[in-house]
Amino acid sequence: MDYQYLKFTIDENVGIIYLNRPDVLNSFNRPMAKETQDALAKCRDDENVRAILITGEGKGFSAGQDLAEAIPPDGSHAPEISTIVRDSYNPIVRLIRSIEKPIVAGVNGVAAGAGANIALACDFVIASENASFIQAFSKIGLIPDSGGTFYLPRLVGLPRATAMMMLGEKVSAPDALQIGMIYKVFPADTFQDEAMKFVHYLAKQATKGLGLTKRALNQSFMNDLETQLNIEEELQNQAGQTQDYSEGVKAFLEKRKPDFRGK
Repeated sequence: MDYQYLKFTIDENVGIIYLNRPDVLNSFNRPMAKETQDALAKCRDDENVRAILITGEGKGFSAGQDLAEAIPPDGSHAPEISTIVRDSYNPIVRLIRSIEKPIVAGVNGVAAGAGANIALACDFVIASENASFIQAFSKIGLIPDSGGTFYLPRLVGLPRATAMMMLGEKVSAPDALQIGMIYKVFPADTFQDEAMKFVHYLAKQATKGLGLTKRALNQSFMNDLETQLNIEEELQNQAGQTQDYSEGVKAFLEKRKPDFRGK
């Protein structure tokens, strides 16, 4: 697929997806959503890609859905909102959660609506100190989508998530860090360098083990303790058969850094 609304590159073992509609703060239209799905699938299927970064070009991460597509100003026919959710956003969130490689959201500016919730679905959310998060749906009479009602209460608790979603108040990156919504905040002038450094670090770790950890965490949302203990036993068996496990033990005994190969 040729990308019109993304910049997609592979740098060493890192897949980098730049949302690229900076004139509208990287808001999603249906073609950009399809391109994002395609780029994520390429990262999933390429065994040389061991970590993924999703970030935005320009001043914003993503302002969510492009309302000019959902409500065309010329009065032309528009798709049902549910169709946009089903075809554009749900596949992106499913890919983010099912790809067994670490995925980092590098939130360089505003993340609003679906843009915020796509970021929160990632394994790590790192942000510029100038970034902000807005559950903007209530401002136009909609409900949060893109997994927001699933992940946000689990990150910050039900009372805080309810307030964010019903009031639509902006949450600054430092505040998001303080309440446990995101992982780290970096100064704006070093953010891009820090994001690249972090995702390249992840790409050098034990990829299979990280992927199995992600699978266990996904299942933990729905399981009781006994079920989860059994899953941990099963996945630990799989992790113990990887080359990276053998290398990790050998490096520990030899008192050196491991050279993980993601196998």
